[in-house]
Formats: sequence, C-alpha cells, structure tokens
Amino acid sequence: MSELRFDDRVAVITGAGRGLGREYALLLAARGARIVVNDPGGPMRGDGIDVGPAEEVVREIRAAGGTAVACTESVATPEGGQAIIQAALDHFGRIDILIHNAGNVRYGSMKDLSQEDFDAVIDVHLRGAFHVVRPAFPIMCKAGYGRIILTSSIGGLYGNANVVNYGMSKAGMIGLNNVVAIEGAAEGVKCNIIVPGAVTRMADGIDVSAYPPMGADLVSPVVGWLAHESCSLTGEMLVSIAGRVARAFIGESRGVYQKDWTIEQVGERIDAICDPADPLIFGLDGHVDHIRYSFERALSGR
Repeated sequence: MSELRFDDRVAVITGAGRGLGREYALLLAARGARIVVNDPGGPMRGDGIDVGPAEEVVREIRAAGGTAVACTESVATPEGGQAIIQAALDHFGRIDILIHNAGNVRYGSMKDLSQEDFDAVIDVHLRGAFHVVRPAFPIMCKAGYGRIILTSSIGGLYGNANVVNYGMSKAGMIGLNNVVAIEGAAEGVKCNIIVPGAVTRMADGIDVSAYPPMGADLVSPVVGWLAHESCSLTGEMLVSIAGRVARAFIGESRGVYQKDWTIEQVGERIDAICDPADPLIFGLDGHVDHIRYSFERALSGR
C-alpha cells in the first residue's frame, strides 16, 4: 500500500501540546498536513496557561520540515472554540480535519464532587467538543469535505469511580458523534470517535509497572486513518489500547414482545429480555431501524 498522506490538508488538533494530541500532530505533519497546535498548556486540572507546550510542538514540526502554528485559546468557551477554528482560516485559509483531544481531570466521588469541578471538566471535554465542532462543521459542509475525530474513553463506555464529570463527558461524546455523522453524511463530512488507552500524564499516580507497551504512538496511526480521506467509516467508535484496535458499538438484545405487561411479568422474563445472544447492532440509520424493528415485532405479534 502506498503511503497515506495529508498534503494540502489543514488539521486543527486540540490538546496537542502533550501526550496523545502531540503524537497526532507530529504524525499528520510528517505526512504533509498543516497543523494548528491548540493547547492552553496548563496543568491537568485545566486551570492556568503555559504557551510552552504548544510552541514546543510547533518547533518540532517546523524542525522536521513541516508547517504548524500554535493556538493557546481554550475550548471551554464558545469564543475560544471559534478562535481556534479561526486560527486555521487565518493562517491556512481552510480546515479539513478537526481532532478534539483536549481534556482535563478533576477527581471527586458522587458524594463530594464540587459543582466547580464538575463544570470545569464538562466544559473542556463535552462542551469543548461542541465549541469547536460547531464553527468547523458548516465550513466543512460548504467545502464538501471534512474529517472530525472526537475522543471518548472506556470511562464513558463503562464508567469508573470518582470521575462522574469525565464519564458523563465521554459518554455524551457518543451522542455528538452520531448527530454530526448523520448531518454530515450527504456533505462529505465524516465524524468518528477514538477510544484511546495510553500512558500519558493522565496516568500520573497510577502504578503502570506491569503494563504492556502502550504509548501514544500506538494510538496515533488509528487517528491518522480516521483523519484521512480514505477513511470509510462515519458514526463509529474505534478502540486503541496497547496495540489492540477494535470497534466499540451500541447493541440491543432481541428482547421479548407481549401485547401487554405487568410488573411481575417483567421480572419473570427479565433473563430473556436481557439475553445477549444474536444482538441487534444498528448503524447510522439506527434511530429509524430501532423503531422499525420494534414496530415489526408489535405488528407481527411475536
């Protein structure tokens, strides 16, 4: 297979000053993309600004012969999101690829998490995704081309203790992905999710001594393919952790049909209701297919 390149493409990557985002930026730049390296550069809590990380990545890209500019605006506000996308237009005149990778962490149990810490994480991960997708999407649609990659997490798919703000954000990303994929399908704009697992500064404080190799460089090729014009997927989620790449999806059991129910009957038949054998996996038309399948069961009486 010939090398997949990004010549003449412009990519905006949020959270690109360190970790996963840095790897994405370096890889796409090495393949010819012009990069907006967005990162306010603060600590993992998401407060404070340090221009150093974004500027350092830009220097690395330029030293290797690539093209990049730094942008330290925050995704946490609509104005910041607009400014990030505008940076691509001001410097390069277009935007072809948007990778929303920016993130922060503030821990707290359901009993103890403060409203401030809840909002701070939601603002960066979930609202931040909307803040950059919203201004980029119509530009991509007008151009008839776009690749959007959002970032979810196993914390959003399966949950984890003491990070309800993070889990809610990453689960909400799935809804945004579905809508953007549906609305962009007829206009050449594809949207997918990466569910990454890598040892970055988010792993600070965790004993990773027994982990297999799982650097950000194992995730970046998957994101690179999702960002490429040859990407055949939209509205999907790809997992990448420790060299394993897989598809994550939402499924339903076949369920049980009755023309009417009592509370007791639900309890009696709950095992059959939840039986995962031969599951239903609806795709981009899932909204319609879910309703159609349910109605067909009701109309057939079985």
